[in-house]
Amino acid sequence: MAQVQIVDLDSDGLPDIVVCDALRDTVGWIRQSPRGTFTETTIASIAAPAHAAPVDFDHDGDVDLVIASLGVLMPSNNRTGSVILLENDGHQHFTPHVLADHIARVADAEPADLDGDGDLDLAVAGFGYDDGETSWLENKGGGKFEQHVLLRLSGPINAVVADINNDHHPDIVALVSQEWEEIWGFVNDGRGHFTNRMLWGSTNPDFGSSWISLADMNQDGKVDILYANGDAFDYAPPNSRPWQGVQWLENLGNLKFSLHRIAAFPGASSPQAVDVDGDGDLDVVVSSANNDWDNPQAPSLVWLENNGHMQFTKHAIATSPTHLDTLFAGDLDGDGLPDIVAGGMHISRPYTRMGRVTMWMNRGQKATH
Repeated sequence: MAQVQIVDLDSDGLPDIVVCDALRDTVGWIRQSPRGTFTETTIASIAAPAHAAPVDFDHDGDVDLVIASLGVLMPSNNRTGSVILLENDGHQHFTPHVLADHIARVADAEPADLDGDGDLDLAVAGFGYDDGETSWLENKGGGKFEQHVLLRLSGPINAVVADINNDHHPDIVALVSQEWEEIWGFVNDGRGHFTNRMLWGSTNPDFGSSWISLADMNQDGKVDILYANGDAFDYAPPNSRPWQGVQWLENLGNLKFSLHRIAAFPGASSPQAVDVDGDGDLDVVVSSANNDWDNPQAPSLVWLENNGHMQFTKHAIATSPTHLDTLFAGDLDGDGLPDIVAGGMHISRPYTRMGRVTMWMNRGQKATH
């Protein structure tokens, strides 16, 4: 599984789950109807979909999906990437529109008005293999988009849009993996002109960058960066390294960020900031794609409890299924507590304790599935 996301896709008041299944080449909709009953249907066949971004792209009042397509899951320098809009007709039918194709394998595509002209453009992480690029696609109208390359480095995983310097313009933050292991900011002047700035970089070319998400972790009014490094697919079989884990980059202002280690965690992937225990501060939930799965006690899903002073205690949620490379937190059952849905990608041994999509319901004390 490349990505799971909680979104009310049919606007019926019941959150659903969107699934990018890169092994099956499908985008699935796990619809909740009635409450507590989930049924999956395939809404599109797309080559190795990596990410779905929900947005009302055509301003008609329903939720469309912008899909980042790798084209092929396994490493390749062929320009098989594409960005596809799945247009929702409001009646549970989705029509695909290719917004860009024949570009570096696309791991992420995030919609935003990047040039201030009132329509939606796209920030794009073109992972590629040896030939990737971070870019943005300018909406020229009439379904036409023009690519503007911002950085020609291989391995971008995320291209997330946020105002990181509080100037009220949407910037782009990209995680660049491979041998670079860097986080880059692309600072927007509001008209689609970007200034590149490396926000942080590891001196370890084996650091294993796996995912970033953005949140105001310390609630000081500035956007911080949650950063997981747990990628181990450079090894056969994949295995952990002592430096793998979770950290946050504190936004100090003036485009300066300070790295704070939160926890060591083998295979750390897909961290999200969420108030798990309802005490008013932001905790972190994170999954493991590569742990010591021969050990039945090795956790695949944990939450990192914030004591309110940015000190974190690790709590295991689950040891099964294993190989969880993606997760999303949201209120699935309407009780006001954040639940978790996670997806597995079982492409390495052992092939036990497998699960494609699993949800954990937050009961206030501990999550159950």
